[in-house]
Amino acid sequence: MVVGSDHLQQLYNRQPASDVFSPKKQAELARVRAQLAKFRPDVILVEAEPKEQPQIDSLYALYQKGTLRLEDLPTGRSERYQIGFALARQLGLPSPKGVDYYAATSQSLLSSGTNIDAFTQELRRVQTVARPLRALVQKDSLSLNDYLALVNQPAIVGLLHRMQFNTPALVMDGSFVAGGTNTVDLGKVDTEYIGAHFITLFYNRNLKIYSNILRAQQQTQAKRVLALFGVAHVGVLEELLAVNPAYEVMHAAKYLKTNKTKLLRLDEKGRR
Repeated sequence: MVVGSDHLQQLYNRQPASDVFSPKKQAELARVRAQLAKFRPDVILVEAEPKEQPQIDSLYALYQKGTLRLEDLPTGRSERYQIGFALARQLGLPSPKGVDYYAATSQSLLSSGTNIDAFTQELRRVQTVARPLRALVQKDSLSLNDYLALVNQPAIVGLLHRMQFNTPALVMDGSFVAGGTNTVDLGKVDTEYIGAHFITLFYNRNLKIYSNILRAQQQTQAKRVLALFGVAHVGVLEELLAVNPAYEVMHAAKYLKTNKTKLLRLDEKGRR
């Protein structure tokens, strides 16, 4: 099961209502963990690189003993700790495993070309859906458990997946924005197929994450694997896992329940 999460560290905007350390949001996170616990994972995989594993193991050992206060960690609000560490301890599991492959590529990197409007409209559609929901959470008008249940709905996962891994292929004979964020070097950019190259940047990272997931499963021999990642990773990782006969994909929406789906107001094509 690949669980999509907003980056909880980034929800905090210095206002008390946005702080996951508040008693209200801690109670909401407890409900998230209670729902995910029903999946009965054997291992939890988090958005950290494998090279960070010694640090994760050390921190988790302290956390298990109750001698680590997440409030004292610079990134203690992160879902890595608030969901990953907390759920692992709750279920008596070993240390979460880091399976990320870090690379930074901006969604606004693709800036020009034939059919660029198709991509920019899709990007705006994603922002029109995601930003209001996030703002509601920051104002305490939408609970974290409802928020995470909403962003794991197939409509949201599909909308993000299409924007990042499908629609850009329409864009040809263009260029990337000058100075745009991109740490992935895949050789010469073929500007005729600029949109396809854009997809390749994101796909390359996720293929390496997928490899790390496979390796972690082999190492742990876990039968029920829960991977916790940013929502934009869910569609592509589920797609890769679904065609692997060794895996059966369980969608997070089966476990993360909400009665707030009317907030999405999306049609069958993901339009708002």
